[in-house]
Amino acid sequence: MNAAPRSAYLHVPFCRRRCGYCNFTVVAGRDDFRDDYLDALQRELALPADVGEMDTIYIGGGTPTQFDNRQLIRLLDMVRNHLPLRDGGEFSVEANPEDIDQERLGILLAGGVNRLSLGAQSFHDGKLRTLERSHRARDIEAACELAAASGLNLSLDLIFAAPGENLEMWRGDLESALDCRPFHLSTYGLTFEKGAAFWSRRERGDLSAVENGVEADMYELAIDLLSAAGYRHYEVSNFARDGRECRHNEQCWLCRPYLAFGAGAARFVGGRRERNHRSAFTYARRIAAGLSPCEESEEISPQLYARERFVFGLRRGAGVEAAQWESETGFRIADLFEPACSRFVDLDLLERRAGSIRLTRRGLLVSDSLWPEFL
Repeated sequence: MNAAPRSAYLHVPFCRRRCGYCNFTVVAGRDDFRDDYLDALQRELALPADVGEMDTIYIGGGTPTQFDNRQLIRLLDMVRNHLPLRDGGEFSVEANPEDIDQERLGILLAGGVNRLSLGAQSFHDGKLRTLERSHRARDIEAACELAAASGLNLSLDLIFAAPGENLEMWRGDLESALDCRPFHLSTYGLTFEKGAAFWSRRERGDLSAVENGVEADMYELAIDLLSAAGYRHYEVSNFARDGRECRHNEQCWLCRPYLAFGAGAARFVGGRRERNHRSAFTYARRIAAGLSPCEESEEISPQLYARERFVFGLRRGAGVEAAQWESETGFRIADLFEPACSRFVDLDLLERRAGSIRLTRRGLLVSDSLWPEFL
């Protein structure tokens, strides 16, 4: 818990527009603010002392590729100067399909990026319109072709259970994604988050969620189809070819320390969890005034760390290796999590196997409902 961080996340909040399901820290339609934000990010990156080489770097958003070429080069130069990546390290950048062209890929590669996470979401143009995405299926296919030719480690994000979607539409999305031959796929059931436009539209009756049974069928179809295609289901929402798992996210799921920079970014360093101010404008003003951008700070007790690590461990396909977890946290699973573990084993939601505890197929379908029992 107190080891030196070897991973870093940077948040870029800019988007063409805010999608109806999004409640992230996003700024839309303010191109004039981008250089000011980069100024703030550069000042924050200079704050930590004695930063060693990073094993993983992840630039997310928002949409990092919303920067123009000059700004993107500046961002990547800042990262290289302040967060050196070790040889063989993983450097991921999120992108929207319509932003990717040969010149943009060349900039990413020159900046040391070796993994591209593409926000595809769907290959159905009608579903993309429902989700209020600005790209279309042809943009995804073109971006995937360019990424494959460049040698980048390609990951695709997909959303299922969109309003009006049925199982066959989702099957088509999965098959189209497989045709693009990414090394990694993330599949997320659409959620209606309070504060997002979709939440209000559902409250008014303008949108309706798919039935829980249909959403479960979609999730199981993804597990079966992607597993049959050679992808390992290594985390609740994530599938990868062997050796192509997202190493940055793995560090987070293992509760390793990590740095974070930018508006709304959360870090875990020295046993403390901190989050920067969610408003990009307030974040930049605080940095410019020489103030800390941190809005929330919490010391993580050893027991809370142990509980969170147990839950994140259960999200992983490998589950929690009991002896390692107990050795590294100083707690016993039986002391913290019984009788809940035994009850969930009896309900076929968890299984104990060869010294580990992990979710069953049935447990995967209801995993979010289990976590309060352990936290």
